[in-house]
Amino acid sequence: MSYPRIGFIGLGNVGGKLAGNLLRHGVDLTVRDLNAERIAHFVSQGAGSATTPKALAEQVDIVITCLPSPAASRAVLESADGVLAGLTPSKVWLEMSTTDQAEVRRIGALVEARGGLAMDCPVSGGCHRAATGNISIFAGGSRAAFERVLPVLKILGRQILHTGPLGSASTLKVVTNYLCTVHLAALAEALSVCKVAGMDMNTAYEAIRISSGNSFVHETESQVILNGSRDIGFTMDLVIKDVGLFDQLARSLHVPLEISPLVLDIFKDGERRYGPREHSPNIIRRIEDACHIKVLGEGFPAEMVDDQPAAEGFEVRPRAQSQ
Repeated sequence: MSYPRIGFIGLGNVGGKLAGNLLRHGVDLTVRDLNAERIAHFVSQGAGSATTPKALAEQVDIVITCLPSPAASRAVLESADGVLAGLTPSKVWLEMSTTDQAEVRRIGALVEARGGLAMDCPVSGGCHRAATGNISIFAGGSRAAFERVLPVLKILGRQILHTGPLGSASTLKVVTNYLCTVHLAALAEALSVCKVAGMDMNTAYEAIRISSGNSFVHETESQVILNGSRDIGFTMDLVIKDVGLFDQLARSLHVPLEISPLVLDIFKDGERRYGPREHSPNIIRRIEDACHIKVLGEGFPAEMVDDQPAAEGFEVRPRAQSQ
């Protein structure tokens, strides 16, 4: 199959793995990142590189951004040598960052004013699934734009959901990241109580896994907690950014929340104690330190590895509504 020329900006924990999938599928790929070593790695594997986001946009049909914050996306798109300066009609901007829905709509309007198409396509499922192409993708934008990029999304992810207009995917992404964070904070408490109660931690892990208390977060992040590495490829500052976006959205809609502000305060305290780049599962250290314990098991992996076989992605359709 012939794929469009793709430019990828942002080769971090998630972006680097997504871009790697494109390269393995023989896509004509041009990359850009602030880290020269990351660029060199991709160039050594056959990718091209660009000196500026503008130059990258001029060379490709689809520009993908996967960046750590709305401010980073804004700078990459709107600076004098940014993506917008290099866009021409019919080109596509595909935002895969976790970002603010209002911001993606604002920048999307600038893309469309230049005759381009804009979509927000954040991913969910962890770095280990980004590496294999088994991650889930939310895709916001017109149906026409979705159909155009769907062959590329099928490389990048397994389950692909068209969520509605531009910005809808970003809304759902911050909702799901908020839920993930709530589960992580609750698991830190649950595992710590099991430890203080004298439970065998391997047994406790299995009890939660086979029970109504199970979750995707438990099956992944609890494992790296019990290993002691606490490395899930996500950090305290990113949690605060994502939950902050959710909390900001709820406040703008005048939805009275109780759990969200509490979870945000918990992780802000974790950032103060352990630093912004501390692994997010190490939020359990707040309880470990208070109780003078170490919550560990035996035989758990230091990093998660996706054991699902790689397969082509497919569109997930919401269940039909009754007429």
